[in-house]
Amino acid sequence: MLRALSTLLTPTGPDLRLLASMAAWTWPGTRSDGHEAAHILITRPPALAGQDTAETAETSEGRMRRLSASLGGLACAREIVPELECCLQIVGDQVLLHVPGISRWLGLPTRRPWTDLVARTGEAVLLLGLDLLPLSADAAQVDAYLDAALAADRLLFGRARTR
Repeated sequence: MLRALSTLLTPTGPDLRLLASMAAWTWPGTRSDGHEAAHILITRPPALAGQDTAETAETSEGRMRRLSASLGGLACAREIVPELECCLQIVGDQVLLHVPGISRWLGLPTRRPWTDLVARTGEAVLLLGLDLLPLSADAAQVDAYLDAALAADRLLFGRARTR
């Protein structure tokens, strides 16, 4: 089951702004070798009504690339997927993503089977989408986004670990 969540944080420093208004989706899937894998997609939603609409796609891409750098550098689809430092923490049914240098954790949208999969495997495939995706996107729209972003080389990949 695909779940979406947005977090709105009050920036207390320049690095915290990387997490402001991020959108995240999680789902279980399979790796190319047939083993189960938890997936996390993080994107930026388009500006909401009443918010500053001056942010362009280029600005959004820059923010996502800074987030990638903060996590240790993610890879494009044709590159070797890096194993990131321990950046996932499980607290009860909740899975939190930590970005080094930022004091707050991003709570990911979860369901118990997905959280159990992360606990069992100790990792999740982290995808950063460089293009905007509305918070209201359903599973079919997320699939179409992933297909288009993969074809256009607009996804960054990493393996986020719990340990």
